[in-house]
Amino acid sequence: MDERVRAIVVRPGDSVGDALRRMDASGGRIVLVTDDDGTLRGVATDGDMRRWIIAGRTLDDPVSAAMNPRPHVLRQGYQREAAERLMGEGRYECLPVVDGAGHVVDAVWWHDLIEGRPGIRRSALGLPVVIMAGGRGTRLAPYTNVLPKPLVPIGDTPIAQLIMERFAEWGCHDFTLLLNHKASLIRAYFAELDVPYRVDFVVEPAPLGTAGGLALLTDRLSTTFFLSNTDVLVETDYESLLRAHREAANDLTVVASMRRFTVPYGVCQVADAGRLTGISEKPSYDHLVSTGLYVMEPGVLADVPRDAPSDVTDLIGALLARGRRLGVYPVSEGAWLDMGSLDPLREMLERLGEGDRG
Repeated sequence: MDERVRAIVVRPGDSVGDALRRMDASGGRIVLVTDDDGTLRGVATDGDMRRWIIAGRTLDDPVSAAMNPRPHVLRQGYQREAAERLMGEGRYECLPVVDGAGHVVDAVWWHDLIEGRPGIRRSALGLPVVIMAGGRGTRLAPYTNVLPKPLVPIGDTPIAQLIMERFAEWGCHDFTLLLNHKASLIRAYFAELDVPYRVDFVVEPAPLGTAGGLALLTDRLSTTFFLSNTDVLVETDYESLLRAHREAANDLTVVASMRRFTVPYGVCQVADAGRLTGISEKPSYDHLVSTGLYVMEPGVLADVPRDAPSDVTDLIGALLARGRRLGVYPVSEGAWLDMGSLDPLREMLERLGEGDRG
C-alpha cells in the first residue's frame, strides 16, 4: 500500500469528523475503513457523510456507523477495461483493490484511468448562474480600497472569474453579475476578457442586499439557477448537488459546510442560584454554516421585495413562512473556500496553490 492510499485510510473507531478531515487533506471524496491489519471493513464517501449529517447525527460518531460496509472493490490482478466499466457505470471516484484475504493493497482513481480523455464524466448542467457582486467588501480593505471585491485577484485571476470558470467546468455558460459598487470598473474588465461563456450585468440602482437584486431578474430567469456570493468557491460535485435539489423537490437548497468552532476558554455549566455544576475547557461545537451558494427555482423570485434591500436570510424566512420546501446540501469544511476577509483570503491562496504568485 503506497502513501497515496494510506492517506485515505481510517480505522472503524475513528470519528466521522476525522474521516471528513482526512478527505479534505487528501483532496478526495472517499476514505477506506480498514482494521489495523489492512482488512477492508467498508468505505465512506462524501455522499455517505452528507446523508449522516442530514439525518442529524454527529461528527463524533464512529465512521463505521456511517460507512458503506459492502462496497464495490477491485480484485488484485484486475483488468483495466473491467475497472473502467465498473467505475464508469457506478460513477466511482475511487475503488479499493483487495487481495484474496480482503486486505487493501492498492486503490484506483477514475481520473488516472481516463487521463488524456478529459470531460468523459462531467455533465453539462447548462443552468444560469447569478453572482452577487455589488458589495463593497469592507472586510477585504485595503484591497477593496482600490479594486471592487469581484476583481480582487486569487493569484492572477479575479475571484469572480474564478467562480465562473469553476461553473463553466460543469457546463454552466450563462452568468449574470448583480452590480452596484464600482460597477463600471467590473464591466470594463469583463468587456475586455475573451472567455468561452456569456457574462451579463444588471446594475442595482442602490445597494439591495444579498437577495434584493434578484427582483431585477424576474424576466430573465425561467429555470433552476445557481446563486453565489462573489467571495466563495465550493469544491463539490455540482451534478450531485443539482440532483439532490431536484429529488427533494426543493424550492431553494442551501449549500452548507460543517464547521467546528472551538471556544478558547473554559465554559461554565451553571444551575440555579449560581451553582457551578461543571466546566468544559475549550469545548468544540459543530454547526452547519451557509457557504453563500444556493440552488433556487425561479418561483422564489416572487417572494423578493421590489425596490427594497433584502438578504437571502429574509428570502428564506419568507419562503418558510409560506410553507415552501427548502433543503440543505452539506459539504465538508475543506470544500468551502471563503475569501470574505483577509485571513480566509490568504488560506484560499495557499489551497489553490497561488501563494507564491499572489
